[in-house]
Amino acid sequence: MRITVIIPTYNEAENLPKLVSALLSLPLDIRILVVDDNSPDGTGDLADKLAQTYPEKIEVLHRPGKMGLRSAYLNGFQKIFKDGSQAIVQMDADFSHDPIVLIQMAKLLETKDIVIGSRYVLGGSVDDKWPIWRKWLSAFGNFYARTILALPFHDVTTGYRMWRSETLKQMPFERIQSTGYIFLVEMIYLANCLEFKIGETPIYFADRRFGKSKMSFRIQMEAAMRIWYVLWNYRDLRKAGRWARV
Repeated sequence: MRITVIIPTYNEAENLPKLVSALLSLPLDIRILVVDDNSPDGTGDLADKLAQTYPEKIEVLHRPGKMGLRSAYLNGFQKIFKDGSQAIVQMDADFSHDPIVLIQMAKLLETKDIVIGSRYVLGGSVDDKWPIWRKWLSAFGNFYARTILALPFHDVTTGYRMWRSETLKQMPFERIQSTGYIFLVEMIYLANCLEFKIGETPIYFADRRFGKSKMSFRIQMEAAMRIWYVLWNYRDLRKAGRWARV
């Protein structure tokens, strides 16, 4: 099974070479698509050099500036749909998502449409060094979204996901309007409304090794308010289910 990993980047020059090395060392048929938003630290140029070193394994999609997580992934999906990959991965560039878990995710995908890396399923956890308030905030944000949207799995805010390509092709992306991190919640909620089979595998969510976190209190508050829009916007699909697939 050919797996393409989409890695959105903005100022990830310290992480990208190490992450590429870790991914390509896995016993999987891995391809990598780096979607760079004109990073001032030269991440895009570095990605080009990596693509020259591994021309059959790495591609780079350059964008003119910070255009948001939603468009980074949607642009990436459209590009990958043409390359013959059977599975597509959403993954952060900062090593908070351990590449080794892709082996278990690929195995579980044999019987699922989507596999999510879960911090809150049995065996999953967050960084041991996080202070109590940060662990509580992460868990509460996930509980808040999961409860309001009545989702049956444990980690609805995770950004570590593996999809069957054929599943992604059936997603009505034009309905997804969120541009920030709430995009991840809206996307998996839409998949659940369409009755795709969603599996979970436990992950240890580590804090980023290098660089600066892009999460802020403003982003978290915006996400909390946006959840209610997501609930309202998909009220028709909750009834239509699989018959609403494109």
